Amino acid sequence: MTHALAAPAAAPSTRLLLASGAAAGPLFLVVGIAQGLTRDGFDFGRNALSQLSLGDLGLIQQAAFLLTGALVLAGAVGLHRVLRGGPGATAAPRLVAVFGASFLVSGVFSADPGAGFPVGAPQDRVGELSAHGTVHMVAGSVGYLALCAAFLVLARPFAAAGRRGWALASRLVPVGVLAGFAGSSVTVAAFTAGAALGLGWLSATMAGLAA
Repeated sequence: MTHALAAPAAAPSTRLLLASGAAAGPLFLVVGIAQGLTRDGFDFGRNALSQLSLGDLGLIQQAAFLLTGALVLAGAVGLHRVLRGGPGATAAPRLVAVFGASFLVSGVFSADPGAGFPVGAPQDRVGELSAHGTVHMVAGSVGYLALCAAFLVLARPFAAAGRRGWALASRLVPVGVLAGFAGSSVTVAAFTAGAALGLGWLSATMAGLAA
């Protein structure tokens, strides 16, 4: 029985940590979408949000990566406190922490230019990856796989606490995330949607646990 999830309220410091984790997804998506709508040459159908780290205003997206990673790591600490003594108390926070760390790495190692962004880049999609582009891609892949695994782990304590809707969503969201990534071969917008789904459910989870 996950008595922690069933508790009436978490401690104020724990709620603050969880609220930090909940803020990570909206922060990253709002910054990315705002830049994607305003920066010359960016096309949501062809370019990934990661490419916004390139060009004259790239520091904005790099900062978004780093801040998002820090907020997710804070949320992982809060998650550990909430789950302490129950199912998933070790695995789920660690997997979420891996996801947070992947954003820190991605903030340091930028994606490669391509598909017309930044302005002047080749119009073709990125072919051969550079060293920093490879690190960025691997970090993101590992991070999102860890996040999907964390959702699956969290389904158990949610179910044990009687929160069956949350448990079901935690099992279905990874399918949507991976489907979006698979669809990136057709349009990058599918990848963006999959990534946004993962970030959105993480935020909802953290906010739900903080309530």
